[in-house]
Amino acid sequence: MSLKFDLLKTSNKARLGQLHTAHGTIDTPAFMPVGTCATVKALKPETVAGTGAQILLGNTYHLMLRPGEDLVEKMGGLHKFMNWDKPILTDSGGFQVMSLSELRKITEEGVEFRSHLDGTKIMLTPEYSMQIQHKLDSNITMCFDECTPYPATHEVAKDSMQMSMRWAKRSKTAFVNRDGYGIFGIQQGSTFEDLRKESSNKLTEIGFDGYAIGGLAVGEGQEEMFKALDFAPDMLPTDKPRYLMGVGRPDDIVGAVDRGVDMFDCVMPTRSGRTALGFTARGTVNIRNARHKEDHRPFEEGCDCDLCKNYSRSYLHHLFKANEILGVMLLTEHNIRYYQRLMAGIRKALKEDKFEEFKEDFYKTQALGDIEEL
Repeated sequence: MSLKFDLLKTSNKARLGQLHTAHGTIDTPAFMPVGTCATVKALKPETVAGTGAQILLGNTYHLMLRPGEDLVEKMGGLHKFMNWDKPILTDSGGFQVMSLSELRKITEEGVEFRSHLDGTKIMLTPEYSMQIQHKLDSNITMCFDECTPYPATHEVAKDSMQMSMRWAKRSKTAFVNRDGYGIFGIQQGSTFEDLRKESSNKLTEIGFDGYAIGGLAVGEGQEEMFKALDFAPDMLPTDKPRYLMGVGRPDDIVGAVDRGVDMFDCVMPTRSGRTALGFTARGTVNIRNARHKEDHRPFEEGCDCDLCKNYSRSYLHHLFKANEILGVMLLTEHNIRYYQRLMAGIRKALKEDKFEEFKEDFYKTQALGDIEEL
């Protein structure tokens, strides 16, 4: 094992820690902005770093198709290619392949699919996924798995989980171990506690640098997700980081941290930034609404991002109404900065033994909603 994780403090199940990689240290709980195609949409990497982000997520499926892992390797790896000198995690491609239900075929060997770009037939196996992620030079490699769709019967979820565990073993065998780099296993089992336990036991037996909780945030809703998180993180080793894949909204994150999760990723802050939806401590704001037309106030009082320091809601409203790219850039940066401020607040509260107070204040402020009156 070549990634070092320090568990610094706990508050009930919530955990404060640090994950050390060859490209720097990640303070946990952490949120990873999604840089699918070696870019966080609408932002320069240095802008993303300025928000406080310490790690990005790249996408194996998209990068293998374009520009291709061989070209990225030739250009010096993903860090040099995209000018990001901090840690990078790459997913295995399994989730994207799952979404290609009409274009793919799953066998014990792997997943055969056709590229959504040009129809080329490709066989993605655990071994090939490891090879791609190695060439990308990602600090955290995710093992290849099948993301079980929701809802699923116990039988379907069990078959899917057990194949993912066989793929996990092949992924670990194919992974090239080196200092400052590591591989995470992915717990599966849908919402079934016995399957999650079986999956955790198999993964722990194989041995990974960290453990992800997969197969959630796929349509089951927050209540069902939290029910699964009431037991799923507890099944994983306490001395390794725990990563909840594809989550989520700010209240999802606070609830998951409360249940023992350390790492998160989600397209929500960037995707919302492109559709005029911004995150604040008082909930979400749709800047297209007419009430912002003559609003001289910043998007969020107390935020230190470029948007909130330098521009009014009125101006941002105008940018989106005029379909100007600057609006997307400013709001995306704000959203990622909001998420990073949220994570910093969580870490500070954990460090100061005030996480319960933080939670109470977070939910109370969120419930207030945006300020209506000028």
